[in-house]
Amino acid sequence: MADPIQTLADLRGLRTAPTLTAEQRQALQQELRAAMATCPWFTIGVMAPSAEQALTTLRRWESAFGWEPLLLSDPRATDGQDPPDGPVYLKGHQANGNCWLRQEEGLGEGVLISGQHPDQPELGQTWGPLPLDLV
Repeated sequence: MADPIQTLADLRGLRTAPTLTAEQRQALQQELRAAMATCPWFTIGVMAPSAEQALTTLRRWESAFGWEPLLLSDPRATDGQDPPDGPVYLKGHQANGNCWLRQEEGLGEGVLISGQHPDQPELGQTWGPLPLDLV
């Protein structure tokens, strides 16, 4: 029986990122890079078991794609309070250069990338959920 995850389209509708083989990871990375090439900027969503893991994942993706680092705009990160405890959702927005995170129970785990193209919105898509460590 063929593995059901062959393309980015196979990830649609999943609640959490699947475990992938090395071959699947390589194929999805190549397809993702090609799809992203059509969009000038992106939003990223990271569903992770902790704030630390969400931020580590964000920084890894920024580095892998050559993105400018996003500024964490969550007030809890700048006023001396501890970050959220437990599962979180991090949302990053390249157009404004900010990201924020919030505690969020009941999510899966993974990365969602949404391509944005203001002049051709039909080119914008959301890809994922992808494994936190895909890149």
